[in-house]
Amino acid sequence: MSEPVVDLRSDTVTSATPGMRAAMAAAEVGDAMYGEDPTVAALEERLAELFGFGGALFLPSGVMANQIALRLLVPPGAELLCDAEAHILAHEGGAAAWHGGIQTRCLPTEHGLLDARALAPLVRKANAYTVGTLALEVEQTHSRGGGSVHSLSALRGIRELADTAGISVHMDGARIWNAHVASGVSLADYGAVADTMSVCLSKGLGAPVGSVLLLGADRLDEARRMRHRMGGGMRQAGFLAAAGLYALRHHVARLAEDHLNAALMADGLRATGCAVRTPETNIVLVQAGDAQAAAERAALHGVKVSASAPDELRLVTHLDVDTAGCERAIDVLARALAAADPPSSSRICPTIPANDRESETPDDH
Repeated sequence: MSEPVVDLRSDTVTSATPGMRAAMAAAEVGDAMYGEDPTVAALEERLAELFGFGGALFLPSGVMANQIALRLLVPPGAELLCDAEAHILAHEGGAAAWHGGIQTRCLPTEHGLLDARALAPLVRKANAYTVGTLALEVEQTHSRGGGSVHSLSALRGIRELADTAGISVHMDGARIWNAHVASGVSLADYGAVADTMSVCLSKGLGAPVGSVLLLGADRLDEARRMRHRMGGGMRQAGFLAAAGLYALRHHVARLAEDHLNAALMADGLRATGCAVRTPETNIVLVQAGDAQAAAERAALHGVKVSASAPDELRLVTHLDVDTAGCERAIDVLARALAAADPPSSSRICPTIPANDRESETPDDH
């Protein structure tokens, strides 16, 4: 019998656990569009409480959550500042411009990590001849940055800058759970930085679908109208919300296991001569002479990874891959990388420090 596939392409590939499926089957439901689904209401209330927001809105995807938030904060023809590798720029289909008429301006960063000193000179005041900056966007953890974590002090500096300038902050918190577990920073402290925040239930937490937009109670009615315009209204959505509630109870603390497995793979691959960036959370970036060829070779042996750039592989640990699976992946990937490297390249490469990455990492919310 062949060994099971080790799928490290993303933490979105997980299957609902038996306990989660049982919770979904037992969920009390109603018509969520009428505000009559008690399980959806319970999920929204719980997340608003955890992060310290006045309102929350359950949505089908993180892209929808991000885009509603941006439209609430930035009207058509105004400007949003973010880093050059932000998910909202790279992986959301140009939605800020397409749906919202929002102008975006970005700056290059190391691993997607912003700070107030770099942002401050870019904030522009509007006048009759100048497009004004109305919001800043940060991503925590940063997907294309390799799961990098903004420090709380950096985020508080960005909040202070926004307050001084009279503008807003949106946080794309698709993997905020990983940042919380890795840093020990409370969810409420993260929430205090932002005017709006999106949090994902289907990445590290392992729910089958869904994100929640956190926002002020005064913006909730308009957010609901935008959800309806975008086709994001759901009816008996409590079955899905129940998965999110189960994940909040059972799958947050266990993210530390994913972080340990990411470190295990980084160390194991480095020991074979691979150049690996030390992971901060659950994303491992590995240099490759021909990343696509290496990924294809690995897949033939039951290990799926992403070629995130022509010369880089991305591995993402999650609840469906245990330590044994990670150890198997190390062996398969070491051989795949050796076979895929061009003859002129050296197999032995220096370790990539955590602050020296320049490649791209695709992802989706």
